[in-house]
Amino acid sequence: MKDAAPIRLAYASTIVNALLVGFSFLFAKMALLHASPMDTLAFRFAASFGLLCIPAALGWLRLNYRGKPVGKLLLLTTSYPLGFFIFQTFGLQQSTSADAGVLFALGPIVTAVLASLMLKETTTLLQKLSILLSVAGVVYIFMMKEGRVSFSSSTGILLLLVSVLAIAFFSVLTRSLLRSFTTTEILFLLQGIGFVFFMGWSLLRHMAAGTLPQFTAPLASGSFVIDILYLGVLSSLVTSLTSVYALSKIKASVVSVFSNLATVVSVAAGTFVLGEPVTDASLLGSALVIAGAAGVALLGRTSASATTAVKATTAGPHSALTKGAES
Repeated sequence: MKDAAPIRLAYASTIVNALLVGFSFLFAKMALLHASPMDTLAFRFAASFGLLCIPAALGWLRLNYRGKPVGKLLLLTTSYPLGFFIFQTFGLQQSTSADAGVLFALGPIVTAVLASLMLKETTTLLQKLSILLSVAGVVYIFMMKEGRVSFSSSTGILLLLVSVLAIAFFSVLTRSLLRSFTTTEILFLLQGIGFVFFMGWSLLRHMAAGTLPQFTAPLASGSFVIDILYLGVLSSLVTSLTSVYALSKIKASVVSVFSNLATVVSVAAGTFVLGEPVTDASLLGSALVIAGAAGVALLGRTSASATTAVKATTAGPHSALTKGAES
């Protein structure tokens, strides 16, 4: 069986990721009071990549892309950050928050299917049921919060579905690329491409419209700078790091289901920070999400332990060198 410490750290990384993403919705809402979505993304990746360049310039980060499949790594950036944020931004403009919440809840299912097809990852029946339980929890929260899910805009729904597919593809392809690249090499290129693309897009758009002063105007607001630092450093840089690290240790389908915990964190943040009321629906939905995530993790580890034990019993004395299945 694999050393338990890295596995525990990987699960801890998924929880930290969910916490940071859950609170990012609050900071994003506040940042959008000062700047457009694309300008916010430009500043967000400027903060994350700028910070990452400091240890890289000092030689603290080992980056070596020579002789490696950089083309596949560039393909990864088209799914995240580019594809995910672009399709999400325009999809949200043409759909309701309930529509988006329900569709993004499907991410673990899409990831599990892609991981099965591309990586030959397997999940037990109980793990599959746990994934569905987590998805059901998120769907229930949004349906009860908004009253109904309309799916009125086919264009918005299509864009959001592509966004969901993009982040699922990112999880699966990252698992494959970790055989060739280190975590920091993947992280550096992801943030760098995000910075160049979104900063370039925003600057060109403002220059074409003659509104360049409006691009820098939000930086005069201290609250906007704080929002951007959270979104760039914690919600982009740290979450990318925790996500890639977790994917290096545990299955993509398992990592993905923990993303639904961000909805629970968002609900809690709305209650404690914005004073939004706590409803029975939010409590029940949150319980389903947590139970589903715990089920995927615990049932997977139990299954892996049982499989390893059987192999150890039947394979003879040399079986001690055999590694167990991943969680």
